[in-house]
Order: sequence, then C-alpha cells, then structure tokens
Amino acid sequence: MRKTQISVIGYNEDRCTPIAKKIAYDVGKEIGLSKSVLLCGGLGGVMESACKGAKNVGGLTVGILPQDDFSYANKFCDIVIPTGIGFSRDFIVASSCDGIIIVGGGVGTLTELTVGYMLKKKMVAIIGSGGIAEKYGGKFLDERKRIRIYKTQSPKEAVNKILT
Repeated sequence: MRKTQISVIGYNEDRCTPIAKKIAYDVGKEIGLSKSVLLCGGLGGVMESACKGAKNVGGLTVGILPQDDFSYANKFCDIVIPTGIGFSRDFIVASSCDGIIIVGGGVGTLTELTVGYMLKKKMVAIIGSGGIAEKYGGKFLDERKRIRIYKTQSPKEAVNKILT
C-alpha cells in the first residue's frame, strides 16, 4: 500500500526565522510519527528543519532539488532527486504529494501553493510562521474557490488535516 506523501513548503535558509525553523521541525516530526513520507525542495531553512524533525522519529524524507547535483541536498534527506530544472521543480514538489503544509515562505512557496491550488491538493498553513502562510491561510486564492487553504497553529493538527 502506498504511503501518504506530504510536502512541506516554506522559507529557504536566507529568510527562515528561528520560529519558522521550530515549527517546521515539529511539522516534520508529526509527519514522521504518522508514517507518511515527507517531501520538500531538499535545501535549507524550512526544508532542512522539517526533514530533521522527521528523521529524528524514524521518518522517511525526499528532497526534490532544483540543481542537478546530489550535493546540494540537506543532510536529512533520505532520497534525493536532483532535477536540474531550477524553479520548475516547485511544480514537482506540489504535484507529487497528497497534501501540502505551508510554513512561512516567499515567492517560491507561493509558486508551489498555486500549483497545489490548481490541482486541488489539501493545503494547511501554519499561522504564526510568517510569510505566505500568514497571508493565505484560511482563504481561497481566487474567485473560483477551488480549495480553501486551511489554517492552524498546530503542526499535529496540520498533519491530521492532510490525513483525513
């Protein structure tokens, strides 16, 4: 039976706050405890913190890199997919999951969010993490109302929302 795949999206290393890193770690931990697979962009910031959280509880992590070399992945990625397609990898991160959890984030996160919206993926924004999560949590992205982006402050509740 296929495992549930949950993408964690958010700030890269340059913009990631200590609060967002802590939240991402807790999200990763909850994904690992749920026996789901954590998918992410494989780099630093939210991605690395989430992977670390999942790994610390025995979870499985997948990093989908924009670069064409395995060496760019954070050290907590079990499976590394170096795409060599730059920002286009955001489409893969959003398309390859059953649901998306948003922790902070900037324009790259917004790209993944819009792809998830068009594909009607379950999405949950963690309120209190800043950025894109704050701006779009609890809302639809446009008048078509394809899918509401849920919001919560709880990493456990976010994972449970994806799983139900």
